Amino acid sequence: MPFFKELRRRRTSSKSVNTPPNGSSASDQSNGTVPTTKSSSTLSSFYGSNSTPASSIQPHQSSPNLTIATSKSGSTIVPPSQRPVALGQGMASNRNSVAVNQKVLLIYGQIADPSQQALDGTLTVCHHQDNFPPTMWPVSDSHFKALVHLSPGPNRIRFDFTSPKLVNNNSSVPAHCSWMNINFLPVTTSPPVQLVILLGKDSPGTFDAVPERVHREGNDLDTATRKFRMAAYLWQAFTGEQMYRNGFGRRCFRFEEEWQSGTLTFRDRDSGQMRSEAKIHVVRSEKTVKELRDLDLAQQYDKAKRKGDLFSIAMEAMKGYFKPIQGQKQYVSVLLLDAHWDTAAKTITGHAALGGGSGEIQLAVFGSQALQSYPACLEDVVPAFTDCTRTDTSFVANDCNESGSNWESANIGIGAHLHETGHMLGCPHQESGIMLRDYVRLNRTFSCREPYSTRTKSPGMRLCLPKDECGWHRLDTLRFRYHPCFRLPTDIPANGDESVRVWPVDGGKVIVTAPTGIAFVEIFSGEDSTCHAWIEYGNGDGLSTGPPRQIVLTENDLKARLTDDKKIKRLRLSVHSVGQGSHDVEDFAQLVSKSSVVKLPNGQISFKGSQLGTSQQAGSHPELVVLESAINQKKLLTSIKVYHGFAVDGMEFLYEDLTSQLFGKRGGQPGGSEFLLGMGLYLILLLRHR
Repeated sequence: MPFFKELRRRRTSSKSVNTPPNGSSASDQSNGTVPTTKSSSTLSSFYGSNSTPASSIQPHQSSPNLTIATSKSGSTIVPPSQRPVALGQGMASNRNSVAVNQKVLLIYGQIADPSQQALDGTLTVCHHQDNFPPTMWPVSDSHFKALVHLSPGPNRIRFDFTSPKLVNNNSSVPAHCSWMNINFLPVTTSPPVQLVILLGKDSPGTFDAVPERVHREGNDLDTATRKFRMAAYLWQAFTGEQMYRNGFGRRCFRFEEEWQSGTLTFRDRDSGQMRSEAKIHVVRSEKTVKELRDLDLAQQYDKAKRKGDLFSIAMEAMKGYFKPIQGQKQYVSVLLLDAHWDTAAKTITGHAALGGGSGEIQLAVFGSQALQSYPACLEDVVPAFTDCTRTDTSFVANDCNESGSNWESANIGIGAHLHETGHMLGCPHQESGIMLRDYVRLNRTFSCREPYSTRTKSPGMRLCLPKDECGWHRLDTLRFRYHPCFRLPTDIPANGDESVRVWPVDGGKVIVTAPTGIAFVEIFSGEDSTCHAWIEYGNGDGLSTGPPRQIVLTENDLKARLTDDKKIKRLRLSVHSVGQGSHDVEDFAQLVSKSSVVKLPNGQISFKGSQLGTSQQAGSHPELVVLESAINQKKLLTSIKVYHGFAVDGMEFLYEDLTSQLFGKRGGQPGGSEFLLGMGLYLILLLRHR
């Protein structure tokens, strides 16, 4: 055929790589364009507010995954195009190495020019030095999506295309191919996301599955481990791609790995090949299976009175297993293996979809009710997301009535667990994306064809392009950019001070400072719980001076970013620092009002900071002390006494003329602890209630 005479053969094959521009990126609609957004930070409110919300996805409508982000200058940030692999002439060849930090990489591309002639066929991915078996991926209308397994170091990957409509001259060497050089640099300088299967102390280690599945692939602990590991690598490939599209490079979380029998290809099971792959910790709870499956603990059971207890049980088990020490956080995503579809109660027992945590354990939990539909290896990914087999509720659950077929069940299971892992990593609910319920179309990330949907009762998309996929919201990727789990060795060393300070000044302005830099400011209107507008700072590359350490905000500038109907409502802010700290301003207008002004005895004007008086602890009362040495330079402060027991009760400021000022009360240890101030020293007191 004349069109394919233009395709290069193996020795002159070409590919094109589109690299993102510097700076952050976004798009107006999740599959097109969307207005700017905001969100509340409720990292620890996992019992109610962080449970999975109801679906907002309409049939065949894309909702935002890359939203418009307004930079400090007010300019719109344009999203980078994803790196495509193109086989065929007319596209620039780029053989430079691309550096990534994840074992399984998502690649999409096209075969020549689909606008001239769209072809179906097969793409074979041949890995570096044949250290991983070739994998085959369908090509639909000349488009493909593939997952590429990488080995540490340089990887030269070959993509071979074959189609029944193409003549190959009866040669064993593919006539149409392309190459890509990828340098895989494993990261060991960031905390890993730990993967845990939690089961009862008397659990047989099995999960719900229909008899045909049990016969074909089993439903034991080994099968559960392989499926959970593959799902985790899908999370990683998806997140790494989303960070790239948002202009943050191939930045992603990592897993703890161990040397074990390989499971990412089914051939490893037959050959006994050993590989370094994600470790799945298997932990036994102190609870029995009967206790875990108590209807009173089932999150989806209307009459349950202890819906948050499964999270608490998992938390205690993780503390006992990992034994975290102070200052070393563990990020743990747990699969509750003993989740079970109770056909009598018509509910899933032993399951909770929750994420959050505090202290040294950040935790996500999710049940195994959809585990049978997960892929167990790379070869299973496309079949899993195109399997139209109807869900048999005699054996397994139709979760939220959105899992009517196997491929939809895989979306819900893998996607909703990723949603809870997002909460574990600090993400609140968003107006769109994974942190809403856009994961009901997670399949579009890994497959170009979509089957019939029982959820929408309509045929799926014939061709799923990147604009049709779900994604992380822009605000999620901003959080990830500076999250410890996403750090790269090339990043500037983190400053331990995560604090954010906010105070008003003259002219209705507010100064915001953060020692680590200010990453972004979320803007809320009225009682909104999700963010619809924000300002982000810095380009996210981590190579320059980074985000500013001080910014100035005004009410007019903030309201200019809101829609007209929201400008008349109370203005709230949530300021986030690079060091993962945050501070909320509940009423911006009140902060810049006269109520924040304090007139000093010498006639000067001072301003109260945003954090002043926010404690409101039981039994406390407001108290204001202006140090006399601050307004009378001749008065010398010589020492400070701190009265304390378990907590600080008060502070007394002692002067050279034997006078003093008391802030709080003289409680706790008799006489307090006295700190002498040397001559010529300046005193800075930062009093803050937590």
